[in-house]
Amino acid sequence: MNVYKFGGASVKDAEGVKNLFKIINTPKENLIIVVSAMGKMTDALERLCNAYFYKTQEMASAFQFIKDFHQNIIQDLFGAGSNEADHLVRHLYDELQAILDSEPSLSYDYEYDRIICFGELLSTTIIAAYLEKQGRKAKFTDIRKCLITDQNYRNACVNQELSAQLCRKVFTFQNTFMYITQGFIAGTTTNQTTTLGREGSDYTAALLANLLDADDVTIWKDVPGIMNADPKLYENTEIISKLSYKEAIELSNCGAKVIHPKTIKPLQNKKIPLYVKSFLHPEAPGSVIRELDEKLKLPPIYIDKDNQLLLTLSPRDFSFIAEEKLSRIFATLAKYRLRLNLMQNSAITFSFCIDHNEAIFESFIKELHDEYEVLYNKNVRLLTIRHYTDDIIRQLTGDKQVLVEQRSRLTARFVVANN
Repeated sequence: MNVYKFGGASVKDAEGVKNLFKIINTPKENLIIVVSAMGKMTDALERLCNAYFYKTQEMASAFQFIKDFHQNIIQDLFGAGSNEADHLVRHLYDELQAILDSEPSLSYDYEYDRIICFGELLSTTIIAAYLEKQGRKAKFTDIRKCLITDQNYRNACVNQELSAQLCRKVFTFQNTFMYITQGFIAGTTTNQTTTLGREGSDYTAALLANLLDADDVTIWKDVPGIMNADPKLYENTEIISKLSYKEAIELSNCGAKVIHPKTIKPLQNKKIPLYVKSFLHPEAPGSVIRELDEKLKLPPIYIDKDNQLLLTLSPRDFSFIAEEKLSRIFATLAKYRLRLNLMQNSAITFSFCIDHNEAIFESFIKELHDEYEVLYNKNVRLLTIRHYTDDIIRQLTGDKQVLVEQRSRLTARFVVANN
C-alpha cells in the first residue's frame, strides 16, 4: 500500500486536478490519496476566521471569495450548468454559513479549527467527484472520524493507539483499492475538529503510513525533488537525490518548506521511505528520504523564512534571564501557539524569532510588557545555511543588515532585515 500526498499548489486549479488524475491513474497498488486545501485557500479561510471572530465587515466578501474560487474550478472540471459537484459542496457552504451566523466562542483557536477545515473538505469533495466522473472511483473518507487527537486546537496531539484502531477499520481495501482523504485536519472523541499545525498535510500522510504499515509515501510538489535552495529565490539550485531521516529532520526544523517538521518521525520509526517528486514531471526520479548507512557529502543548503518577528526581552527589575523566567516566557509562547524558530540569550536579555501573526500580535506583546521591556522588529527574515562555508556566508549575508547570528559545526543562522 502507498500513500500519495498532494499539496495546495498541485490542486490550485482545474488543470491541477486533471493532472492529479493522470498521476493516480497509473498505479495498480492500494493507494491512499491525502489532499490539502486548494491553492492559497487556507490563507483565505484564515481571513474569514479573523473577520468572523473579530466581527469585522469583511466576513461576507471573504466567504464569497471562497465560494467563487471553488465554483470556478467546479465549472472548469464539470462544465457550465453541470450540477455533478454542486450538490456535494452546497452542504459544506451551508455548514460553514451556519457557523458564521452564530456567535463566536471566546476561544480563537477553537473557532479557527472549526472554519479552517473547510479548505480540505471542499478540495477532497470536488476531487473525489471528478475522479468518479473519469471512471476512477476513490472512496471518500472523512479523516476526522479516524485520526483522533486531544483538544489542543491548532496544534493537536494524535492519540496513536485509538487512531490506529479506527484507521485499520476504515482503510480496509476490501471494496476499493483507492481512498481519498484530507490532510492537516483531525477530530476528537467528541466530534470536534482539530488541526495538526499549519502545513500539516505531510504529517497526516506520514501518520497514515505508520498506522497502516505503508510501503512508502510520495509527496507531490512543484519542484523536481528536494532542492538545496528555493529555486524561486536562488539561481543554480541543485537536486539532492537522497537524504537520511536525521538530515531531513534538521532541515525541516530549520524551516525547509519541502517537509513538515513532524513528518519524519512516524516514517523513521517504521523505516518507511519518503519520496519527493514533481507533479509537473511525475516520470522524473525526484528525491528520497530513508535510512542510510553511508555519510553523504551534501552541498550548502539554504533555507529562508520570511515574515518573521524578532523580539528582545529585558526584565524590568534588571534580574537575570534564568530558568524561572525562561519557563514563563515559554509558557506565554505556548499559550499563543507560537513556535520558536531561533533563540539567544545573554545575562539580562532574551532574543527570539517567531512567525509573525498579526491577529495575536497586540495581545501577545501586551502580555510580555507586564514583566519586560520589549523591543521588536517586524518583517525580518531568518536565513539558515546548513553545511555552510565562509564563502557562502559572505555571499548570502555580505550586503544585509544582520540582527542576530548563530553558528554551530554544521549550521549557520542569521536574522536579517529586509532591504
